[in-house]
Amino acid sequence: MARLNQIIAIEKGIKSRSVQELAEAQKALQKPALLSGISRTYRPKDEEGEQLPPESKKVEVKAEEIIRNTAEVLTKLLDVTATKDWTNCTARADVVVDGQTLLTQAPVSYLLFLEKQLTDLRAFIKKLPVLDAADTWTFDESSDCWATEPVQTLRTFKTPRNHVKAEATEHHPAQVEVYYEDVTIGYWRTVKFSGALPARRLNEMLEKLEKLSQAVKFAREEANNSEVQEQRVGERIFQYLFQ
Repeated sequence: MARLNQIIAIEKGIKSRSVQELAEAQKALQKPALLSGISRTYRPKDEEGEQLPPESKKVEVKAEEIIRNTAEVLTKLLDVTATKDWTNCTARADVVVDGQTLLTQAPVSYLLFLEKQLTDLRAFIKKLPVLDAADTWTFDESSDCWATEPVQTLRTFKTPRNHVKAEATEHHPAQVEVYYEDVTIGYWRTVKFSGALPARRLNEMLEKLEKLSQAVKFAREEANNSEVQEQRVGERIFQYLFQ
């Protein structure tokens, strides 16, 4: 008995060949010369007349033959696709992570959908903002986000000061140099807040997602290993259409 994964493996090839052969059949039917034939013989009016050889051209393409061949090709496609789809309705498996069953008897079509969603979710998680490792963060309940310890810094003001380089004399004025001195006039108390995530939290989510992705793939493989419910629908369809 064939397995669903075997049917899936051959379906693409059968579909490709069907499309190609159907296109070739349509192309042949669009050439009237291939559908036409002739047979001509010549008989002179009297025995003295010129004798001419007979002419003939066989019909190269017959519409009924094309129909039979096309039906045969498409029957294979209809049957293999029906077999896959009928089996997909019953192909199911559990999704188990670390001994915990997250999904029970999930259909294979949903498992395929879930795989794609988890791939998109991985990209989303990787773009989540992470707390700056240069600071130490603790969760602040009152603000419902992360916060650093308060840091105190000075607020200063530049005050001009005079530096006498040379005292005044009877003949020269004093030589004075002006410079500025930073004078503390207050204190800043700074607390940084952030809605980003700790790196550990993000890594934990990625690790869980990887485990779940593996479990979904294992479940899909198990579901795809189901015995197929072989279908023979093509013959009935084409008997109705062409006979």
